[in-house]
Amino acid sequence: MARFVGQFEHSLDDKGRVILPAKFRPPFDHGGYLTGSEDGCLALWTHEMFEAKMEEMLERANSSKEDRNLMRYWASSSHELDIDRQGRMAIPARLREYGGLVSEVLVVGAVNRVELWNRRLWDEKVLPQGERLALGES
Repeated sequence: MARFVGQFEHSLDDKGRVILPAKFRPPFDHGGYLTGSEDGCLALWTHEMFEAKMEEMLERANSSKEDRNLMRYWASSSHELDIDRQGRMAIPARLREYGGLVSEVLVVGAVNRVELWNRRLWDEKVLPQGERLALGES
């Protein structure tokens, strides 16, 4: 199972593409799935992890109408993609809008997936947790 760690700064090009860091590319040799994710970021999943997430969503969908609608929204906004030879991946406009990705993109290893963040959102939602780590509250 692929694991992802590290943080990289990249820019969107004129065609809405971003470069996937070389160290993250091998598990995506045959493409992957890009989805909206928690806290307003985008998640890039390997085929294996996307299947696991789909199973989780299907299981939750049996519990309530809200969870069924969450599964529907998540599935309908998911996008299968390929990584080209230069390591670029095209991000559909609707997902760029969801993630607030305009020019700069923070590409982050999030253990079982790669996340794409708007830098301002990252600084607001995730960066404060670094203080907890520094204080030994992890």
